[in-house]
Amino acid sequence: MAVEGTLGTRLRSLRRRAGMSQVKLAEVLGISPSYLNLIEHNKRRFPAELVFVAADALSVDVREFATEGASALLAELMEVLADPDLEDHDVKSSDVRELARAQPGVARVLVDVYRKYKAVQDDVRQLGAMADERGPMLGVDSVRLPSEEVNDLIARRLNHFEDIETVAELLWRRADLSPSRMYEGLESLLRTQFKVDVRVATSRTARGVIRHFDAEHRLLTISETLPPRSRHFHMAYQLGQMAVGHVFDKVAADPGLTTDESRRLCRMVLASYFAGAMLMPYERFWEAAESERYDVELLGHRFRTSFEQVCHRLTTLRRKGMEGVPFHLVKADTAGNIMKRFNGSGVSFARFSGGCPRWAVHGAFLQPGRFRVQVSEMPDGTRYFCVARTVVRRHGGYNEPETVHAIELGCRVEHAHRLVYADGIDLASAEVVPAGVACRVCERTECPQRAFPSVRYPLALDENQRRLAFYATTDEDH
Repeated sequence: MAVEGTLGTRLRSLRRRAGMSQVKLAEVLGISPSYLNLIEHNKRRFPAELVFVAADALSVDVREFATEGASALLAELMEVLADPDLEDHDVKSSDVRELARAQPGVARVLVDVYRKYKAVQDDVRQLGAMADERGPMLGVDSVRLPSEEVNDLIARRLNHFEDIETVAELLWRRADLSPSRMYEGLESLLRTQFKVDVRVATSRTARGVIRHFDAEHRLLTISETLPPRSRHFHMAYQLGQMAVGHVFDKVAADPGLTTDESRRLCRMVLASYFAGAMLMPYERFWEAAESERYDVELLGHRFRTSFEQVCHRLTTLRRKGMEGVPFHLVKADTAGNIMKRFNGSGVSFARFSGGCPRWAVHGAFLQPGRFRVQVSEMPDGTRYFCVARTVVRRHGGYNEPETVHAIELGCRVEHAHRLVYADGIDLASAEVVPAGVACRVCERTECPQRAFPSVRYPLALDENQRRLAFYATTDEDH
């Protein structure tokens, strides 16, 4: 974990929030109050070993001291200020950076206020488009989207829930499960421990429903249109709701989840997490991932799981002493919409606007079914090794449509040597793809794929000159 030069300011903010005096905290840290005062004013280095002691004393997650958190907040602030409605305000990047580092609580309030503003704005736009002669329309009370709240919770927990992992491994051993007899094992667990019967329904009977649980009759119905690996997933999903529902409720009580919809979505996400942990038990999966160098397809064959299921599982490997490569994951559709995202590598995602088209996940659609491997460099100089591939999901017979998505798995370039996909690539001299978070906050004004001008520089158009990048600036503009 990197320690910033302004980490002392962050320490002071957390100490005040906890209501602890300098004298008391200094006593816990084993240093003098005067030395702590110098640390809090960034006049002395805050030793990394004391960060953990301070986190325990202040009852905060140590990740609140991490550089990645400040970087993510800074990216969000820059994206907020890139809104065309705010471009009349002359705010310097250095001022925004100082706010994110010195007063993260205030910065977070500004981001949350902006998020609420955008949600209300979207609701008004949507209701205006839907209004007709049928009378008043029911609006959506979406001060913040449930998916955003749940994504933030998952990110804070680093997408790892040890209580869920422990129960999944216990049930795996108790049922003596294996990939070759997963259906029989899960069916037996549901029947003997929870008195639930499993039935596979024809597509005509299911009528578009791929999984349904009848609590009154204790019957789980799964559609025949699902391949075996998906049937296993939905059986494990149901098992999770019954075996560790109390754990789901505890996590869903997080104050960051502000609506019933958010809490319900959280429980569903955690049930999916449990399903992945049942199909790919932690220790066995981690050992396989390390020995096979994170070969997603090979891991899928071994555990009888899908490409997407393996990618999701790889982002959860954070057990102490058995950590995997810290990945980020992005799932997008052909329109460029980001459907799923998890920031495990420290990369920043766009929250309020379209993302960067140079990410590997978007380029994957140009080579369907093939791996797209690239080294991406963000404007701050951080490089990521990214692997992306399209996945096709079919929902039935010949006349049923199929959906195509792309999934990107990425890590910081210093971890790339652990991946089979980096074989034969000289990471020191590999072609680097300049990428960013979103056009409005990106410094790369010469990018030919830029869709909007950058808020960082004034828009300077010349009627007598056309550059390759329409919104490019000259040296004088910088």
